[in-house]
Amino acid sequence: MAPKIPNHRLALYLAQRSDLVSQASRILGSRTWAEDVVQEAYLRFVSADGIAESVLKPNAYLARIVRNLATDWARHSFHGGQRELDDAKLESIATSALTPEQAAEYRNELRLIAAALAELPERTRRAFEMNRLKGQTLLEITQELGISVTLAHQLVKRAQLHCASRVAPKSALDIATDDDREP
Repeated sequence: MAPKIPNHRLALYLAQRSDLVSQASRILGSRTWAEDVVQEAYLRFVSADGIAESVLKPNAYLARIVRNLATDWARHSFHGGQRELDDAKLESIATSALTPEQAAEYRNELRLIAAALAELPERTRRAFEMNRLKGQTLLEITQELGISVTLAHQLVKRAQLHCASRVAPKSALDIATDDDREP
């Protein structure tokens, strides 16, 4: 059973959410990434029972969590002085012409993802589709599905990992193991 989140923490988060997303956006340069950081910060904030209850200024504590996570994320997202996948690169990828081989590979990946989503329980699949395909926030998912924010986050993450496991190619270790088998 999931631990009950104190209403004052949720109320504080909801009251500050817009400012927290703006703060993270300034650091990361991407509102999408900022949304992810703020959601992660909320999960850390509500799971820090002993600490969060003893903090004199919980709003400042939550803002510090967001700032630290955004800074860490920005630090890890840079490679050679530029972001690995910034919005401009994503746009160029989306608009570039595909070779027939790339198109076939992407269609195959989409089939694998569709099959993986079909394997998931209904609620998990819906949470993933609402968040990743329709762009709905975790709070919107909680309201529509009648679940907690923590559970919504867990469902989306579970579906994402499930799909990734179906699409990811075999690792070199798996291939070596396959090659070592006797016919």
